[in-house]
Amino acid sequence: MYRIMLADDEGIVIDSLKFIIEKHFDTDCIVDFAKTGRSVIELTEHFRPDIAIMDIQMPGINGIDAMREISKINPSTIFIVMSAYDKFDYAKEAINLGVLDYLNKPVDQFKIVEVLKKAMTIIDAERERRSEDLLIREKMETVVPIIENGLIYSILFQEHFDKDIENFKHLLGIEEDYGYMLVMICGETQEGNYMTNAVGASIRAQSEYQELREIVKEFFPCIMGSVMANKVAAFIPCKELGMDYNTRITIIEKAREMARKMKKRIDVQFRIGIGSVKKLNESMASYQEALTSLINTTGSVAHVEDLPFGLDYEVDYPIETEKSLFEKTERGDVSGTQSYANQFFDWMIDTYGEYMTDIKLKCLEFVLWAEHVVYETGGMTYHFRSRQDYLPSLMSIQNYDELRNWFVLKVTEASRNVTSKKEEQSSGIIAKAKTYIDSHYRRDISLDDVSREVEISPYYFSKLFKEETGENFIEYVTNIRMEQAKKLLTNSELSMKEICGEIGYADPNYFSRIFKKNIGVTPTEYKEGKGI
Repeated sequence: MYRIMLADDEGIVIDSLKFIIEKHFDTDCIVDFAKTGRSVIELTEHFRPDIAIMDIQMPGINGIDAMREISKINPSTIFIVMSAYDKFDYAKEAINLGVLDYLNKPVDQFKIVEVLKKAMTIIDAERERRSEDLLIREKMETVVPIIENGLIYSILFQEHFDKDIENFKHLLGIEEDYGYMLVMICGETQEGNYMTNAVGASIRAQSEYQELREIVKEFFPCIMGSVMANKVAAFIPCKELGMDYNTRITIIEKAREMARKMKKRIDVQFRIGIGSVKKLNESMASYQEALTSLINTTGSVAHVEDLPFGLDYEVDYPIETEKSLFEKTERGDVSGTQSYANQFFDWMIDTYGEYMTDIKLKCLEFVLWAEHVVYETGGMTYHFRSRQDYLPSLMSIQNYDELRNWFVLKVTEASRNVTSKKEEQSSGIIAKAKTYIDSHYRRDISLDDVSREVEISPYYFSKLFKEETGENFIEYVTNIRMEQAKKLLTNSELSMKEICGEIGYADPNYFSRIFKKNIGVTPTEYKEGKGI
């Protein structure tokens, strides 16, 4: 259905246009009209025309000025100008207003029909586009909460890599590299720092999640997670690392107002903890701060920076360099570890060069912590006396070049051990698996049998085996059996059935098919020398 508005001060013109429209478009159109510029504008306000056929010269407000006003009221209206005045200025002004066509009276009815069809095609395309946009929005309203929850889950459970974080940022349109966490804990009532009836409140919050989500996003431009137990986590992106006093106060007041609104709308009481600004991939620390802030206060809203705990550093302390150093160590990134170790050592020399003893202590602290990180993540075995020479070595060092070499060497060794120990473990597991396969390929062994032997899950064993050997488990076992079959076919007088039994196959026909698939000839042909 198309709404067509006719604007002309001549009744005969309006009647003629109505007749043409009804004749050619029947009930597809609703037609209304006005005879003055002012009445055309007033009609637009409630009629909202899709198409307006306008005369330039009308009593009062002229057609050009009327079109300007109509465009403000209903920007999607398509204009067709039909006038007895063939003036360049009028035509030029009409084109500037986006008029579809400029017709001179008298106009042939088939020309009017042609122009109307052209306008209807444009309207149909725009309606289809809007419909598709609405469909996309509808789908996004379903998908976006799932993606947001995926990011929150990755933050809280640390199941992410840098690439995953970048993917989440791209999908959710996050441009910032920093942010802070809110944690909302719900209950029936608050008793001190404890929320009563957590289970009942979480069920209520889950059933009203959409309402809860809308309220939170009304106050904070956040990425929001789902209800987990009686907690809901949200990440608020920030452009800068850190938060000034005024911003913190504003956030706290917003959180208070939000808690009141949630209580009123979904009848669940919330306490809200707020962490400090961190890098996105370090936001788990902000979440822990938010939780800790609620544990250490009885208020309905608590910000970690308002409470007397947490670690502060002296001005200009290179905290980011320190964090990066241990991140690289934990990942086994040797070159990255060396780079950040040297950067930190440079800072110590530049800032506290006259205090060698303090620098030695800091070097020892970092080396011990780097090794601690490796013991936890790298699969190393702790030996109580493995550091017996550390203090004597440090005490004997007399200059900063020696100290730098000792410091960088030790943290680099720790980093290298992360990779080497994992490789050693992997190699040991695969070596044990190969030994087991070599001893048992004559029977029907499975992936589960071997993974049980090396005591790791079948899924992880399969992945590790392919990485270490370049073959999957089935390919490896098949190749061993094929090599043994070739030896038996060449150097023994065993029958095909006996050879099958020797290499772990029960069906000679199946063995023959597998042999030809892998070797290129049948076992009989190979035995006759055709495959050699």
